[in-house]
Amino acid sequence: MVRLTHEPIDVAALTPAAAEDGAVCLFLGVVRNENGGRPVRHLEYEAYEEMARPLMEEIAAEARRRWPVTDVRIVHRLGRLEIGEPSVAISVTAPHRAAAFEACRFAIDTLKATVPIWKKEFYEDGAVWLEGPGAAPVDVTVSPT
Repeated sequence: MVRLTHEPIDVAALTPAAAEDGAVCLFLGVVRNENGGRPVRHLEYEAYEEMARPLMEEIAAEARRRWPVTDVRIVHRLGRLEIGEPSVAISVTAPHRAAAFEACRFAIDTLKATVPIWKKEFYEDGAVWLEGPGAAPVDVTVSPT
């Protein structure tokens, strides 16, 4: 399962009901309440969906090729998100924990570095688009909305 969604992420749907493998690694990225010392009010995510979805599929396929994993699921939320809401979720099942952890780490790191999904942080005094690994602010501030 690989999805982009405007609805809240169903975390329970990301883990198999009866995992027969020995490991289920679940990564949740959630909206934090501050960045660089500035209080964050909320976020908005946008994506080039026609390009993002196939790249996410390729990330899942590559994780399955590189590690002995049984299942890889990736879901990224789009639209407005409030503090504490999951924005991205990755679930990897495998017979052993090392492969699950490594594949999960690969999936989130590769997604953040390559998939065209953009994040805008809203503060009390404006908003900033963030880009790339570590999400350094882009030098564009807009008035509050």
